[in-house]
Amino acid sequence: METRAENPPNGRAASGDGSKKLGRQMEKVGHTAEQMWDRTRDSFSDFSDAVDLKGRVNRNPYGTVAAALGIGYVLGGGLFTPLTARIVGMGLRIGMRLAVLPLLKQEVAEVLESIEDDDGRVRGEAAGKGQASKRTRTRGEEP
Repeated sequence: METRAENPPNGRAASGDGSKKLGRQMEKVGHTAEQMWDRTRDSFSDFSDAVDLKGRVNRNPYGTVAAALGIGYVLGGGLFTPLTARIVGMGLRIGMRLAVLPLLKQEVAEVLESIEDDDGRVRGEAAGKGQASKRTRTRGEEP
């Protein structure tokens, strides 16, 4: 006759056997987690070596801090906020002014150069000649 411990009525294994299986599974999970941690650490060190993070921080500490703040702002969800919209708008306005102002100055200079007197001279030259002729007349000379 079989004993109850050898063949339980519900078909489950004995409790000692179940704890051994659970122990092996936990050991396997721990080993897998350790392998993943090692791979992650190796990947991070490879990335750090490729980027030369320590060298960048030593060469340009303020730029590195600014980059870290920017990355944290974007990753923190600040990209689509009203503050970001204001900052981008202000940057575009300043950028347009810096880009358009030299072009406008150049165009105005070209327009002024193209305005000519009836004699084919630029108005500034004509005014200069007129002043010179007045000076010569005061001395008694003919123009």
